[in-house]
Amino acid sequence: MNINNNRQNAHNEIDRVFKVLLPARNMAERPAQVALSHQMLDAMLDGGIALCDAGTGIGKTYAYLVAGTVFNRFRAASGLEVRPILISTSSIALQNAVRDEYLPLLSSVLMEDSLAGQPIQAVIRKGKSHYVCDERLKNRLDQLDLSKKNWRSGAALLTLRGQLDTDEAAHLSGYDRARVCVPPVCDCRREGCRYLAFLESCDTGQFLFQVCNHNLLLADAIHRGSGRRPILPDACALIVDEAHKLPETARQMFGVTLAAEDVRALTHSLRGERFLLAAEVLTDSAKSLLRKLDRPPEGKPFDHYQKSLAAPERSLTVIDRQLHGLLTPATRRRLNSVSSTVSLFHQGHPDMVFYTEEDAHGGTMLCATISDLTAQLRQTLWRQERPAILTSATLAVGEDFRRFKEETGLLTDSRVTESVAPSLFDYQQNCLLYLPQVPPRQKSAAYYDELAKEISALLDAAQGHALALFTSYAAMSTVKERLPGHGLRYPLFTMGRSAIHTTEQFKASPGSVLLAAGAAWEGFDFPGDCVSLLIIPRLPFAVPDALKEKERENYPTLRLFLRAVVVPEMQIKLKQGFGRAIRTETDTCVVAILDERATKGKRYSKDVLAALPEMPVTGSLEDVAQFIQTVKGPDYFREASA
Repeated sequence: MNINNNRQNAHNEIDRVFKVLLPARNMAERPAQVALSHQMLDAMLDGGIALCDAGTGIGKTYAYLVAGTVFNRFRAASGLEVRPILISTSSIALQNAVRDEYLPLLSSVLMEDSLAGQPIQAVIRKGKSHYVCDERLKNRLDQLDLSKKNWRSGAALLTLRGQLDTDEAAHLSGYDRARVCVPPVCDCRREGCRYLAFLESCDTGQFLFQVCNHNLLLADAIHRGSGRRPILPDACALIVDEAHKLPETARQMFGVTLAAEDVRALTHSLRGERFLLAAEVLTDSAKSLLRKLDRPPEGKPFDHYQKSLAAPERSLTVIDRQLHGLLTPATRRRLNSVSSTVSLFHQGHPDMVFYTEEDAHGGTMLCATISDLTAQLRQTLWRQERPAILTSATLAVGEDFRRFKEETGLLTDSRVTESVAPSLFDYQQNCLLYLPQVPPRQKSAAYYDELAKEISALLDAAQGHALALFTSYAAMSTVKERLPGHGLRYPLFTMGRSAIHTTEQFKASPGSVLLAAGAAWEGFDFPGDCVSLLIIPRLPFAVPDALKEKERENYPTLRLFLRAVVVPEMQIKLKQGFGRAIRTETDTCVVAILDERATKGKRYSKDVLAALPEMPVTGSLEDVAQFIQTVKGPDYFREASA
């Protein structure tokens, strides 16, 4: 059978899966999903790089899993070497869902129809520090008197005897994790080592899909680019889901970061090894720095933190000189890492760009990255001869992928194809965009009072059930203080460091209001009536930083820079925030954008409308109340009055 016949058979199999087999399992046929899977398969067959913007509800995960499975069958039928397919995502939740939910169902369907002879399996790959070293675990348990240790931490350690992944050990302390995980240099050669056995099983061919995060994907690319031993197996295709997070991850992987957690972890390690004076000296010298890092960046320039690095740099130099030969290898590596990073950030480097980002806990992370990130991506990730699928709901603005291609080094790559599959949700019926006729004036001294008043009126019109996404924690706190003065009558939550705890409280309090910033713009799902009003007080323009200043040098005028970089990034962020509103086909929601620059005829009005799906637009609070009355059931209003 020739290659052309095999290619047609592969496309026929995609049609059979989506049009016959999955509908037999009560899964609706979605023409856009079928078309997307065909496009992904074509890119795999042609050795291309497909950029696939797939709106919410399209079903992109099944689209690429089916395409990948069919591509594997094509390679086998064509006599090509069978190799695994690599899937990279940015969230653990999606990695687990691919392995434990999507793939088992698809595998079952394909086996019943003889399109698969055995179960199709996936394995999740992580860095060494996520796995248990049996030798180090034994040593740690031998050192401890578990009767004197926190019982939960002790129980977590004991569970690792039968559990390889430290992430699955609830209540395992960071200190214990560092002492029992596989070290960077693994040379114990212990007979029966579970970690080595796991790696061997990953290479046996039993796993068609190998799933990792973007960090490990890039770490493997860096290893290959520098001639070091690869971390991941040679794959016949790469699928990057949540691909909009790839540039941010690359900036960190090709650079250096420092967060408060790094300093505190080193202090904890020093205390654990009984170097109490050294721990105390480091804690004292880093007080000013840690106070600043514990707060969100809020647009503060990098040099706001730089002076506070001098004292810990001196302390770390002394500690390294006096204790270097006395520390365990793990603590010595941590000391070297923190010490060199602090020195780099304090002293600077002419070939690097220094900036700040919000860390995972709502504080500040200091970052340094190489000036030309795109060149590094081209040299490491895209030079590998394998097809790639990059997909997300927020890769393009309309049908324009230019900004994403610029950030990822793909702007001039001839292998790139593009496709946009708009969301299947009925936004015309289920969504209403509110742009106030008289929005709060940002330059007014009474801006926050006007904003709180407008938000309060919206809450009353929608009967609570609201999420407000702020572009800064300071603005969020200021509005929170003012809302009670405008007759707030709904339970109010603010998302701080304990995001999971807060979102659980919010979901458990029907009709309540959640004020959030930072990471809440993406990655949190609130299906159903929980978020029936999404409020965006200000358009999410990025705060100017050193990275933007460096990129600005590539444009002859400020206007061109704004149009090519700043506005597209705002539109992508706005799309991400908008995605919190409608999560299922039956969700209904009012989206209120209160930024005066978004109102009709103003500077960014057309840009805002271009970024969002088509839907009815109003400037009337009465229309908001009427929409809610029309689309919501009786239970919704009982929740609001409870």
